[in-house]
Amino acid sequence: MKFGVGQPVTRLEDPRLLRGEGCFLDDITLPDQAYGWIVRSPYAHARIITIDDSEARALPGVLAVLTGVQAAADGLGGIVSITPQVNRDGSPAHITERPVLVAEVVRCIGDPVALVVAESQAQARDAAELVAVDYDPLPACIGPEAALEPDAPQVWPEVAGNLGLDYEDGDAAAVDAAFAAAHNICRLRLENQRITGCPLENRGTIGNYDAADGRYTLHLSGQDVMGTRSALASQVLRIDPGQLRVITPDVGGGFGTKGYLYPEYGLVCWAAKKVGRPVKWVAGRDEAFISDAHARALVSDVSLALDAEGRFLAVRLETVADLGAYVSAFALHVAAVGSARTMSGPYHVPALHVRVRGVFTHTSWVDAFRGAGQPEGAYLMNRIIDAAARQMNLGREEIRRRNLVPPSAMPYTNPLGHHYDSGNFPATFERALEMADSAGFEDRRRHSEERGLLRGIGLSAFVEVTSEGPPEWAAIEFLSGRRVRLKLGSQDQGQGHRTTMLQLLSERLGLGPEDVDFVQGDSDVLSAGSGTWGSKTSMLAGTAIAEASDRVIARARPLAADELEVADADVVFEEGRFRVQGTDLELGLMDLAAGLDDPAALDDSALSTSAVGTYPNGSHVCEVEIDPETGFVAIVGYSVVGDFGTVLNPRLVAGQIHGGVGQGIGQALLEDMRYDADGQVITGSFVDYALPRADDVPSYALDFKPTPCTTNALGIKGVGEAGTIGALAAVINAVDHALEPLGVNDLQMPATPHRIWQAIQRAGGGDAPARS
Repeated sequence: MKFGVGQPVTRLEDPRLLRGEGCFLDDITLPDQAYGWIVRSPYAHARIITIDDSEARALPGVLAVLTGVQAAADGLGGIVSITPQVNRDGSPAHITERPVLVAEVVRCIGDPVALVVAESQAQARDAAELVAVDYDPLPACIGPEAALEPDAPQVWPEVAGNLGLDYEDGDAAAVDAAFAAAHNICRLRLENQRITGCPLENRGTIGNYDAADGRYTLHLSGQDVMGTRSALASQVLRIDPGQLRVITPDVGGGFGTKGYLYPEYGLVCWAAKKVGRPVKWVAGRDEAFISDAHARALVSDVSLALDAEGRFLAVRLETVADLGAYVSAFALHVAAVGSARTMSGPYHVPALHVRVRGVFTHTSWVDAFRGAGQPEGAYLMNRIIDAAARQMNLGREEIRRRNLVPPSAMPYTNPLGHHYDSGNFPATFERALEMADSAGFEDRRRHSEERGLLRGIGLSAFVEVTSEGPPEWAAIEFLSGRRVRLKLGSQDQGQGHRTTMLQLLSERLGLGPEDVDFVQGDSDVLSAGSGTWGSKTSMLAGTAIAEASDRVIARARPLAADELEVADADVVFEEGRFRVQGTDLELGLMDLAAGLDDPAALDDSALSTSAVGTYPNGSHVCEVEIDPETGFVAIVGYSVVGDFGTVLNPRLVAGQIHGGVGQGIGQALLEDMRYDADGQVITGSFVDYALPRADDVPSYALDFKPTPCTTNALGIKGVGEAGTIGALAAVINAVDHALEPLGVNDLQMPATPHRIWQAIQRAGGGDAPARS
């Protein structure tokens, strides 16, 4: 099999990982390393009266107990959002600063108030339990809608009514006119419950400080070494970025959760300087539940206006988004822009208006997680379409057919100004229905009913937009011994970058994977880079590699011409070799490099050439069976058809889709990050927070209907988040369809067995089939 673009080669990363030879953050132990343990607030809202650390300091092995007062005295800064937004009245949205250690008022469970550093993790933990913090508990504000109540406790005294963001987009007048003229109007109130990322490997970090050269080194399980270096240096340590090196080893999953700056990263660097030794901190799973950024956490009122034929006229969306207690890196962008930007998806919606109010609550901060608002938008659109189909007595397939943007309309501008450059939405939709055998559904439903089960089929069609930047960087370096080094600014967290990027390099330069060393995750080695998030790596890193490859060829061509004793114009480059046209003379690129006094003469680098986002799209069809006696949902069929543009590796794309669908199933049916009225986390372990297991995630059918993207040289659209974006509505629409004969069609996520059983009981059991 050729090792190149489009080939389903197996991952190059896996043999090393399967042999246990991976190196993750917790595998790293530096010489003379100490350990940190964080004392966290047990209250959602409280004033710190005193901190008594005398008993902790007296324990054997304790090197330091650090507090917020000391952090402020040493000049440490706080963490602020990097994506400001403008309110609808033109004022800036509120951006609050999160201290790395709280000195005065804690604002959520898990807020860090002290750091204990000791010779061992056990000693640090024991000492942390002896740090006596005297709190004055204060009323807590929990839940996005509760935050807007007139008598709600205030999270920040300077933010009136807890309203941190009041954003709008779209044409309100056009939407009002369309609703006034509409034949039918459908309305739904839908929740996107709070969830958390739960990567297999918890967050962790090691800080070190070299007094001799005044430089910090941070080892980090993260998604973006260059972005972390910039934010940590400027916001917290307040140093020149050149004084900080960030190194990321193998990463066991990120999904966005590891893509932002957290207090712990500054704490270990500061602590290392204070004690003169490296300091390591790794979150326990219970700690991760209260310290990781959460996601989703919004309530939306969505309305759809239609004409008499079921064609869409306008959409109105009003959302209250929970920001948590602090504004995380991308939180304002996700809340304001994330859900709405491609909410209309592949459907022609002439007018759309959205208003988003982002509110502060006494809970963990909320940020981007696989899809960054777009799963929410696709969920809202496809749920309201199903509701409108019921209301108008139209088939759910037919109403979509009437409103899908045809390929003849490309390029197409959606109601919020996003320009879809390519796509064939009807073909993708019809292929998904064909793969799912939607025509045979009623026969399968009758068979389920004979066994006393309910059966439903759910549809979801979506368009997403990938991140358009910042630019990505790639460098190709020729080494002695006939080897090449590929440096990349993106960061693999399990996606298989080494495999796909070397496939692209092989396609461009004819190099075998065995000839190339793949380098990532070290800010001292990279010149630039934007990390991995937003489904952008194949597009941005790919175009950077393509451009760098073209520059290498341009450098090498005259040297090859000299070796072959011909004019430059007579030399062509094909499959890794320079050939003289019309002759059998040729010279391999690696042979040329090996013959040079300095093979580095061929080195070159590039930044990505793409400057706009791309628009992956697809259709999902989910089929479920429900046991009405228990409410248990079994997914018995799942089909996905996607348009991801040029596919570098179909096998890895399939893996991305399967994982994304699995996370969508998790939110749709199982996951729920819940607080009680006092702000205590009540789903803070895997005993209570249910992740999908192997038997919850089905085998699925996958097909591609690619239309190459026209806005980047490779035609790539991206795939990392598409599985999740399409899954939420497909699963819940299937559950709704199954319960429809019983009069249940208003379920919220997660559709747990208990919630479904309760809904069936409230409906009086309806026409639930009897067991045969």
